[in-house]
Amino acid sequence: MAVNFRGRSLLTLLDLSRNDIRYLLDISHLLKAERTAFQINQRFTGKTLAMLFEKRSTRTRCAFETAFGEEGGHPVFLSESDIQLGAKESIEDTARVLGRMFDAIMFRGFSQKTVETLAEFSGVPVFNGLTDMFHPTQVLADLMTMEENFGHLDNLNFVFTGDGRNNMANSLMVGCAVMGVNCTILAPDSLYPESELVDTVKQIAYDSGSVITVTSSPEEAVPGADVIYTDVWVSMGEEEKAKERVALLTPYRVNRGLMEMADNPEVIFMHCLPAVKGNEVTAEVIESTSSVVWDEAENRKHTIKALMVASLL
Repeated sequence: MAVNFRGRSLLTLLDLSRNDIRYLLDISHLLKAERTAFQINQRFTGKTLAMLFEKRSTRTRCAFETAFGEEGGHPVFLSESDIQLGAKESIEDTARVLGRMFDAIMFRGFSQKTVETLAEFSGVPVFNGLTDMFHPTQVLADLMTMEENFGHLDNLNFVFTGDGRNNMANSLMVGCAVMGVNCTILAPDSLYPESELVDTVKQIAYDSGSVITVTSSPEEAVPGADVIYTDVWVSMGEEEKAKERVALLTPYRVNRGLMEMADNPEVIFMHCLPAVKGNEVTAEVIESTSSVVWDEAENRKHTIKALMVASLL
């Protein structure tokens, strides 16, 4: 089925079909091959991108900025100290102004409502670079990395271990369900994902032929895993909960024992980074030959470039 992505925003993977994601991944692979072959194009010449940041960033900022700049476009970084987003000026008014001056907007911050408002009032494509609820561009890179390692996505067994109600667990559940990947969220009961989202994702998975599982038992979750994935135990803005989270999540640390529990010599380890080595993952695992975290980080750039190529050209 042909896909026309021109002019579309990406606020959450819930808005995308399997064909949409397949289309973006196919472009991502092509763009990575171009970059590897040192092919230079200028697809975004004369175009501008507003990059709004409420939260600090390494990979998201660098991926958007280099991807847009390499294609001849002009990205403009705007932090909270640079503009009046939701302070002296309403988000709606900021969106209207930026939409008159830029070809697209990316937002990285706290509230999902903010990125939705930007998309509603700006009149240009808006890309969610992370909110407290979702991180869709990261999951595109994750799916690309999985596909590079296994050659397919259908019926892979994916395990996320850690804080099951954070933005990565939410987005990974959605991405896996849409693309036919069996996804298990391994977390303590108090950090299970929201039941309403789980119900939604389970329906998507039913339609794609995959299975969504939420459990607190490593013995149930890990055997047969193709991918073991984790994220930081303390999300930005929750630093006061650090001691509590470490105590709660220590049994869910990815160490050699957890990797071996998969009983799969081809199992890979993934992490969206930054990693707190010794907390959610041991240094031994993240530095091992099973770890693909650096490929995963690089693929942020290729998938983000693909998203903007699909939306803006």
